[in-house]
Amino acid sequence: MRAPLLITHCLKSLYASQVKKYYSSFPIGVLFTLLALSLSYVVKAQDIQGQAIKFGRVLRLVEAFYVDTANVNKITENAIVDLLARLDPHSVYITKDEVEEMNQPLEGNFEGIGISFSVIQDTLAVMTTIPGGPSEKVGLKAGDRIIKVDGKKITNIGLKTPDVFKLLRGNKGTVVNLTILRKGESTLLEFAIVRDKIPIYSLDAAFLIGKETAFVKLNRFSATTIDEYQAAMKKLEKESRIKNLILDLRGNGGGYLGAAYELANQFLEANKLIVYTEGIHSPRKDYLSSSNGDFLKGNLVVLIDEGSASASEIVSGAIQDWDRGVLIGRRSFGKGLVQQQFDLNDGSIIRLTTAHYYTPAGRNIQKPYKDNPDNYRNDYLKRYESGELFNKDSIPSTDSLMTKTLVTKRKVFGGGGIVPDIFVPLDTSIHYAYFNSLIRKNIFFPYVVNYIDQNRKEMLTKYPDLQRFKSNFVVTTLMLDELMTLGEKSGVKRNDTSVKVLKDLIQRQIAALIARDLYDPASYFMIMMEDDLEIQKALELFADPKTFSRYLNR
Repeated sequence: MRAPLLITHCLKSLYASQVKKYYSSFPIGVLFTLLALSLSYVVKAQDIQGQAIKFGRVLRLVEAFYVDTANVNKITENAIVDLLARLDPHSVYITKDEVEEMNQPLEGNFEGIGISFSVIQDTLAVMTTIPGGPSEKVGLKAGDRIIKVDGKKITNIGLKTPDVFKLLRGNKGTVVNLTILRKGESTLLEFAIVRDKIPIYSLDAAFLIGKETAFVKLNRFSATTIDEYQAAMKKLEKESRIKNLILDLRGNGGGYLGAAYELANQFLEANKLIVYTEGIHSPRKDYLSSSNGDFLKGNLVVLIDEGSASASEIVSGAIQDWDRGVLIGRRSFGKGLVQQQFDLNDGSIIRLTTAHYYTPAGRNIQKPYKDNPDNYRNDYLKRYESGELFNKDSIPSTDSLMTKTLVTKRKVFGGGGIVPDIFVPLDTSIHYAYFNSLIRKNIFFPYVVNYIDQNRKEMLTKYPDLQRFKSNFVVTTLMLDELMTLGEKSGVKRNDTSVKVLKDLIQRQIAALIARDLYDPASYFMIMMEDDLEIQKALELFADPKTFSRYLNR
């Protein structure tokens, strides 16, 4: 305690010599408060230093005297992981090797050869080549099978997706040599591909529904999100005068707070609070809208579900709190914590929660995590078992967490996600259970890949564009039977009754996946939207302005 006593003595001496001089301008109470805070800071710093010394000594003792060989580096990493896990679910440690791969989706690009792929029957198949990317430039095509990478055979070795990333990704400018098996070619083909930066898009689809309604689907909030959104909207506005917008954030797990701010800013007039952050060591910071929004007056619907988290909740919370649009779907994930990244000496990092974020009406939508961490991790199962995914009345709401929107004073709740204005339940019929089993067992995708592999050239000749595909392509009874047979081989028991009831949906799913492969990702959503209850509900609202306004208490 010698250091604290010395500091206290010096501070007391300073006060004694200066109190007369500053008595009239510096209240004594304030000075004593400053003295107490200074002393408290010193004590805390000493305590942290002592704990660091203690842990360092333990490591040295383990290294010097433990009975077996001990990996001190691994012990340290495990200790850090455990420490952060005891704080909250989103404070995490990330190793040096994981840092680059983790950042790629948010930065908006990676370095590689520019393909989407799938491992089918232990063979690496090219699904698409990214336009303008290295693979497209050298003539790699969808349907090609990659047999060797840099002379090393990669078929029938139990290849997994992480293995493919290690083989094909690499620094810009480096070369990878591929040996390709292509249908119709009698010999294997050799390609030397120079790796380059490859864009990762956060916008899955943007298209018009009818003449006045735009649909925009985002899968994440990255550094490129706002640029992608604005470019898509400008393109659509050249085709039509947009009066209605459906913003689909279902399954969007979030990303950069700044990207969420920029997107919400597109819909709110100037000087509206979009979100604010605050923590014990982080002073409140307000994010106010500017005057740069491009969709300030049109009708807006935001689609959310249990997979909409973090940045998605910032956007949907701001839209709801300002009564700017109608939210449709199910209660969002409930993540209201802000992480800040800190670099460690070996290239690893920690993402430490430093603040809460709050919606404009003051809602902290973070769901509880301290009392029972297992409940936090198993939240989806809890929602399923409680019936919340099927019945709005089962959504938990606590009066103490109730607040009101800022314009029309509607009741809204915090403490566990954003509750939509219009609830759309999951379908739980026994027939949908069969359809969902086919989805979970990944039956559709391999079937479609094989079908396109056999028929790609013929289909592109017969259906050169999406419109002709939608108008003329038919999923036959034979195709349905083949799909069911494939499902049986993967453990999904054949159910002819369910197929009969859901024939249209299953046919549409197959057609949508084929269209996505033949044309572009947006094609999938353009075909599937007829079975999408949330989209159909949004379109009903746009067609009935009185009902739309009623949901906003206008």
